[in-house]
Amino acid sequence: MIGVRSVALVTLGCVRNEVDSEELAGRLAAAGWRLEDDPAAADVAVVNTCGFVEQAKKDSVDVLLDVAELRDDEASRTQAVVAVGCMSERYGKDLAEELPEVDAVLGFDSYADLSSHLDGILHGARPESHVPRDRRTLLPVSPAKRQAAARSGAVSLPGLGELSDASLAKVPESGPPVVRARLGSAPWAPLKLASGCDRRCSFCAIPAFRGSFVSRPPADVLTEARWLAEQGVKEVFLVSENSTSYGKDLGDLRALESLLPQLAAVDGLERVRVSYLQPAEVRPGLLEAIAGTPGVTPYFDLSFQHSAPALLRRMRRFGGTDEFLALLDRVRALAPEAGVRSNVIVGFPGETEDDVDELQRFLEAARLDVVGVFGYSDEDGTEAARLDGKLDEDVVAERVDRVSRLVEALVDERAAQRVGSRDTVLVEEHDEGAAVGRTGFQGPDVDGTTRLELADGAPLPPVGALVPVEVTGSEGVDLVARPR
Repeated sequence: MIGVRSVALVTLGCVRNEVDSEELAGRLAAAGWRLEDDPAAADVAVVNTCGFVEQAKKDSVDVLLDVAELRDDEASRTQAVVAVGCMSERYGKDLAEELPEVDAVLGFDSYADLSSHLDGILHGARPESHVPRDRRTLLPVSPAKRQAAARSGAVSLPGLGELSDASLAKVPESGPPVVRARLGSAPWAPLKLASGCDRRCSFCAIPAFRGSFVSRPPADVLTEARWLAEQGVKEVFLVSENSTSYGKDLGDLRALESLLPQLAAVDGLERVRVSYLQPAEVRPGLLEAIAGTPGVTPYFDLSFQHSAPALLRRMRRFGGTDEFLALLDRVRALAPEAGVRSNVIVGFPGETEDDVDELQRFLEAARLDVVGVFGYSDEDGTEAARLDGKLDEDVVAERVDRVSRLVEALVDERAAQRVGSRDTVLVEEHDEGAAVGRTGFQGPDVDGTTRLELADGAPLPPVGALVPVEVTGSEGVDLVARPR
């Protein structure tokens, strides 16, 4: 090869994948690769796939095929296409056989040596395709024994970098190394708390291909938060498969409560946000820390999934309408204007019309800001795929439509209730001459946005500015606000 090798990373799926891509970008940049935004401008296009649900898998395949076509475009530099990420980890060799257009399908264990793999591909090598396995078997069953095994480097934990000694009580000024390169310039960034999940929800395949739960040492989280602040990031979004489990393998179930004030004190950071809380694991101390720590936004991403108690048991989950509403009452007693979002699944095997009615009763009473509605589909290797009581596809589709229409009306109503409230908007972009961003009760990417109404002649606040506002209107789930 002549000149500097170049690579573009295309990221699909959730914000956790975005962190993984930025870790890969950091490793590749350190190995001398030039990072390109456009796959057509790069020697190698690496597609970080999503394997969560059927539609995400279809989208990943479509993108891989589209990128593969660049090799035949005379205006494109692309010579190779490589699949990584969750779908590659989950299906490995089977995916490679179905997509001969892709030069390699690599799993998580290839991440640390990705540069060598890409170099070999450019020189004509064809790496062995990843062979999937249940990643829960790679770490000790006992959470207390996982940290030492994870730090040994024998198991790849995407997005966590090189784990430091978890016993460090304080972070040295130098800190552990940051293995990451930013792939964008947004004033917010996801930051990984942990990898994997120990829950056994019957519909979910994630633990099998992401592995058992491993907390990232607080030293590593804080060091990366400082690094992100130095890159101009104003808000960090703490992500994991289950943030409420943070610290259980560190011997401290209150580790997140202790970590949040330290993160909020990082110079340059204005806002800390926590994602993906399991309702059954939420502790009063964690609620208080999120609701009451200055610099931590009172935002609660609660994974309800449904509210009919019997159906939740079939999902291998806990709670129900009354328990969930009581939890929301506790949240709002601590932070009346807190933002709350969730996801629900309809059409799960055995779901009755009474169950749907119960879910609708919960949604009508919950006053959630955002709700994602998903129709159930069988996922390979899950317990739910073997359950009886499967519903016809048209029944699932009808229930998705029914609940989605209810949710649309409810979140629009909730947005309208925000009119007159005061908050602070983080400006994220300039769109057709307007400044657009998010309040503290609006999470990134999947929640609504807020457009600023400026006085005539007033300059646009720059991207990254935090602007105190009063909400003056709503447009569906989105808001309009004026600076105050």
